Amino acid sequence: MANTPQAKKRIRRNDRRAEINGARISRIRNFVKKVEVACEAGDKEAAQTALKAAQPEMARGVARGVLHKNTVARKMSRLTKRVAAL
Repeated sequence: MANTPQAKKRIRRNDRRAEINGARISRIRNFVKKVEVACEAGDKEAAQTALKAAQPEMARGVARGVLHKNTVARKMSRLTKRVAAL
């Protein structure tokens, strides 16, 4: 258990940040899921609009330090290829 005031504050802060970061990751996953569902349905128009909405969200996740840059680049590339193949 934390003894110093600084360590106690750090625990509180970590809990708050974990909650916020979890919400951000969940939001990004929802955007990606919309693209994947549209691809499964074969709806190119919906997939393109969903991809356009997902890309800035994923980039924002990188900027906020929630996701690694290369992970997002790989996921964007794969999604873009799937949409283009429709």
